[in-house]
Amino acid sequence: MVDKGFGIHGGNLGDLASMAGIPEDRILDFSANVNPLGFPEWLRPLISSHISRLSSYPDPHAGKFATAVSKFHGVDERQVVPGNGATELLYASACVGDFKKAVIPVPAYVDYRSCAERAGLAVETVPMEERDGFALDLARLAGCLDGGEVVFIGSPNNPNGAVVERAGVLRLADEKPDTVFVIDESFGGFVEGFQSTIGCGRENVVTVVSMTKLFAIPGLRLGYAIAGQRLADSLRAHVDPWSVNAMAQAAGVEAMSDREYIRRTVKAVRQWREEMAAALGEIPGLKIFSASANYILARLEDGDAAKLARGMLMNHGIAIRVCHNFEGLDGRYFRLAVRDGVDNKKLVQAMRGQLGASAPAVHIKKQTPAIMFQGVSSDSGKTVLAAAMCRIMKQDGHDVAPFKAQNMALNSYVTLDGREIGRAQVTQAQACGLEPDTRMNPVLLKPNSDTGSQVILLGKPVGSMTAREYYGFKSVAFETVKQAYNSLSAEHEAMVIEGAGSPGEVNLKRHDIVNMRMAEYANAKVVIVGDIDRGGVFASFVGIMETLAEWERRLTAGFIVNKFRGDKSLLDDALDYTLRHTGRPTYGVVPYIHELGLPEEDRAAVHSFGGTWNGAKVRVAVARLRHVSNFTDFDPLMMEPDVEVKAVTRPEELEGADVVVIPGSKNVIGDLAVLKQSGLFDKIKTMAAHGATPVVGICGGFQMLGERIRDPHRIESNEGEAVGLGLLGVETELLPEKTLKRASGTHVESGLSVSGYEIHHGVTKGEGVRPSVLGDDGSLLGAASADGRAWGTYLHGVFNDDRFRRWFIDRLRVAKGEAPLGEPRIRYDMDASLDRLADVVRRNMDIGALYKLMNLT
Repeated sequence: MVDKGFGIHGGNLGDLASMAGIPEDRILDFSANVNPLGFPEWLRPLISSHISRLSSYPDPHAGKFATAVSKFHGVDERQVVPGNGATELLYASACVGDFKKAVIPVPAYVDYRSCAERAGLAVETVPMEERDGFALDLARLAGCLDGGEVVFIGSPNNPNGAVVERAGVLRLADEKPDTVFVIDESFGGFVEGFQSTIGCGRENVVTVVSMTKLFAIPGLRLGYAIAGQRLADSLRAHVDPWSVNAMAQAAGVEAMSDREYIRRTVKAVRQWREEMAAALGEIPGLKIFSASANYILARLEDGDAAKLARGMLMNHGIAIRVCHNFEGLDGRYFRLAVRDGVDNKKLVQAMRGQLGASAPAVHIKKQTPAIMFQGVSSDSGKTVLAAAMCRIMKQDGHDVAPFKAQNMALNSYVTLDGREIGRAQVTQAQACGLEPDTRMNPVLLKPNSDTGSQVILLGKPVGSMTAREYYGFKSVAFETVKQAYNSLSAEHEAMVIEGAGSPGEVNLKRHDIVNMRMAEYANAKVVIVGDIDRGGVFASFVGIMETLAEWERRLTAGFIVNKFRGDKSLLDDALDYTLRHTGRPTYGVVPYIHELGLPEEDRAAVHSFGGTWNGAKVRVAVARLRHVSNFTDFDPLMMEPDVEVKAVTRPEELEGADVVVIPGSKNVIGDLAVLKQSGLFDKIKTMAAHGATPVVGICGGFQMLGERIRDPHRIESNEGEAVGLGLLGVETELLPEKTLKRASGTHVESGLSVSGYEIHHGVTKGEGVRPSVLGDDGSLLGAASADGRAWGTYLHGVFNDDRFRRWFIDRLRVAKGEAPLGEPRIRYDMDASLDRLADVVRRNMDIGALYKLMNLT
């Protein structure tokens, strides 16, 4: 007794799922011979663009598709007969003549007999012997033919994959002109160098082709037959009108132009089939038959294939095709579709276990559980939500680490070993309770022009590249990424991965190493984050899904709505619509969190832009540079209740400022030129000359305060040198070797301790210079003017220290007649901020569901 799930055809996922007690999408299906690449990426947008045509009848004869087929094969369009899959055409072929009988070499596709019997024909079979690899003996077949019959031949044959020699078939057709030969080439497109009978010029040959198999569209159903004019006309008479729907016709036209997809299919299938057959061949008690298509026939030396199939399904969620109903085969035979390399290894490993085979077992790398946050766009909040997930998992007792393959940001941080990573991964590392590690962000891109960036691999710069140059370098970068991820993930129980930009940026997909390609490599389910505060979030969710290829959609688990203000129940209809349209749930609606107190990675500048001051006691004007770096230096100042920080781009915006700060820059000479063009350069010099407004420079800003900046090696600019503001008696020379180190010291005037990190190319010197910050080792970390009104430092994070920051603010208060506050008013405490973030996110996101996606409990 054979279970109905192992019935007439493969791919019956409904019955298989019912038998196994698992959802259909959890079954790894090796029972249906469909292209393992999945359908082409153009199919989904094509179907979407043709939806409106569903209200009209399709062309009853599928004329455009027939034209496309005729051009592809170089035959007369009148010879082409479209059909609702190859099976419809096979059934019609049995009716195109007044046949005495049907002759079928067996084992063969079971519907050949069904076709003949439905047409009222007697069936004569011609056995193909196992000792011959089930190859067709044409001489033996010829002996069964005396004219007036129809012969069904599969090439490649199903279930064994043997190809019938074209020349031999055509000789036989010539010898038997009164016999009609139906050559089923449904799997011919998978065979390297396949010689089709299409265009053979024989009036007694019908060639049937399935596009269902080759283009992975069994749910759409499409095929065609090519024959001489008389047989083609007869076939058309036996095919129902409108049997090919509008969607299938449109897909067929496009498919006939996609020769590259077919080429990739042949190459991939050959590699995966050969690897799979070799691995299966090492299992004792299993015979593997030679094959040429996208499936393999196997036989148990001793055992029951149905019992094996049940064990594979119930114990491993893997479906195989039992071949008990192929005439000429018994209950020991089964067929396996060729899937991709990863799935095939799972099959082999499972089959070894099911058959009790010992080593050598197939090695499948155990992957660390991972989840990935991607966004509908940059600044959608994925960085913060990834940090929240890191802290939640740490609170729940998991050993978790953050990872972002590639970061484009000017905010960076120096690790203990003197290397550079993106600031966001530092925050996420702190959320995990870990020391920042360059493996958490193996590729960092720091833009230094409109078309180029400095490329940093594992914390060390490898040079500046244009976008085109970097695209050519990405294969190297991705290898670095994979090695870093392997190493880091092996040390932790779970990984929280962050994407970049959006996975829907179709212009960047081909070069992707940070979004879906990274998710695929890490075997991580993806949750897509959208910022509802910007508007259009649900359109973005739906739109993102429409741009994803099938393999990307399989990785995508659902969505998170971020930065919501208001009553969440008002979103119920929109959430239901998104679920219906995409088939993906929304895992949470996270509220807008005010004054979070965490550094932001992707913000283009500081808190406010231009306009008027809002009445705060202390007004800090920050020059907004084109290539600003490490703008998180000002986050602690923005948290102070008596301080307003404003970015300025025009001279008039400096009016009323109590201090002017020039931040770090990735292109100091270029940004100096921008300051001069905008008028800020002269305005700052004037304000400093009057002595009323202090001027502070950090890193690149410190260099700009000096007399001159030289760039003899053209590291940041093609300009050799530039004149600085001249507020400090120092000069800077940019050198190829980058300074990357943690540092601590003393702010000389206040006597207070400060700490942070240095990231710069320059060496700054001056005769008799007055130090502003001295390192603990006595090194010069900054300089000041004689009156102390202008000062600069290389120390990023100098305002993070609560006591120094309050001293700095109070000094500005006193200068304008306000009383100093003395003691710090806030603590710049990221741990407290991370705990607050985790608390909010935990209450508004289904953390249990995310754990299930990671297979964690």
